[in-house]
Amino acid sequence: MGLWDKIKGEFIDIIDWTDSSNDTIIYKFPRYQNEIKMGAQLTVRESQVAVFMNEGKIADVFQPGMYTLSTQNMPILSTLKGWKFGFNSPFKADVFFVSTKQFTNQKWGTKNPIMLRDAEFGPVRLRAFGSYAFRVSDAALFLKEIAGTDSEFTVEEINEQLRNIAVSRGMDAVAESKIPVLDLASNYDEVSKFITDKIKPEFNEMGLNLTKFLIENVSLPPEVEAALDKRSSMGIIGNLGAYTQFQAANAMQDAANNPNGGMMGAGLGAGMGMGMMGQMGNAFQNNQFNGATGNNVPPPPPVVQYYIAVNGAQTGPFNMQQLQAMAASGQLTKQSVVWKQGMSGWLAADTQADLQALFNAVPPPPPIP
Repeated sequence: MGLWDKIKGEFIDIIDWTDSSNDTIIYKFPRYQNEIKMGAQLTVRESQVAVFMNEGKIADVFQPGMYTLSTQNMPILSTLKGWKFGFNSPFKADVFFVSTKQFTNQKWGTKNPIMLRDAEFGPVRLRAFGSYAFRVSDAALFLKEIAGTDSEFTVEEINEQLRNIAVSRGMDAVAESKIPVLDLASNYDEVSKFITDKIKPEFNEMGLNLTKFLIENVSLPPEVEAALDKRSSMGIIGNLGAYTQFQAANAMQDAANNPNGGMMGAGLGAGMGMGMMGQMGNAFQNNQFNGATGNNVPPPPPVVQYYIAVNGAQTGPFNMQQLQAMAASGQLTKQSVVWKQGMSGWLAADTQADLQALFNAVPPPPPIP
C-alpha cells in the first residue's frame, strides 16, 4: 500500500448505520482517530436521525435521506468551526445515529400494593401492571438530557426510570379518576387514556413521546378478592330461606337413598320430611279452601325482616324470632346497625320501635354470689 492509499484510508467518506438490534436507541458512529472527508456520503435511513456534535455541542441534525456533506448543508457546524468562507479539508466531529422507531411492549407494574381510597370499600390496596410504547421525538433534546456522550444507549438504560414514572403518575391518575374499584375492569380504555395524558408531558421533557399506555390488570389483595367471592355467592343464592329449603330437600333425598345411614339419618330424614309435608299440606288446604268458597282471602301481613351490618358486611335478612334469639345471645345489641325495607339508611337497632322490645326482654346478668 502506497503512502497516498494510507492517507486516503484515514478519511471517512461513507457514514451510515444499519441497526441489527431491537433495543438500541443511540449509536455513535465509530470515527476513532479518522477524520470525516468533506464531501462524504451520509445515509440516514427511515426511523433514524443523525446528529453531528462538535466539542460537546450539538450541531446539525439530519432527517432521513442521503446527503453529500458540505459547508452548505452543515450551517451550524460551519459556524462552530469558523468556516466563514467554506472549507473543503477533512474535519473531526462526533456523529450519533438516533433511532426514532417505536419501542413496544415495555412492561410496567407495581412492585408493592398501592393504597387508594374507594367510595364503596374505603381504603384498599391495589396492584396493577401493563405495557407501554415510546419513541424518540426530539433527538437533540434526548442526547442533551439523557444519553449524553454514551456511544451505545439501549432501552434498558432508561426503562427503569420510565417504569417508575408510569407507576407513580399512573396510580395518581387512577386515584384522581374516582372510578370505583369494581368498575375499573370495564373502564381500562378510559383509565389508560387518563394516565397517558398525565405522564405524557414528563416523557416530552426528555425528548420522548409516549405512544401507547395499556393496563392489563388491576387486582385486589387475595383476602379481599375472597371476601368479594363470598359476597357474589350470596347474591347468586338470592333468597336464603328458599336456598335452605332446597338444601334440606337434598339432605332428605340423600338420607333416603342411604340404607346404611342408621336411625339418626332416618330420623332426620323423617323429621325433615314431616316438616316439608306439613308445609305442603297447609298450602294445599289454603288453595282448596280458596277454590271451594270463591272468596278472595287477603294476603297475610308481611313478615318484618332486618339486615344487620357485621364488620362492614351485610348479613341477613332475619325475622323477629331469629332476632330475638340473637338479642338473647348478645349477637344483636342496641348499638348494632340494622336496615329493613322502607328505611332510607342504616340505623342503630334501639331506634326501631319493633326491636326495642327485644332488648327489654333480655334478662340482666345473674347476681354475683
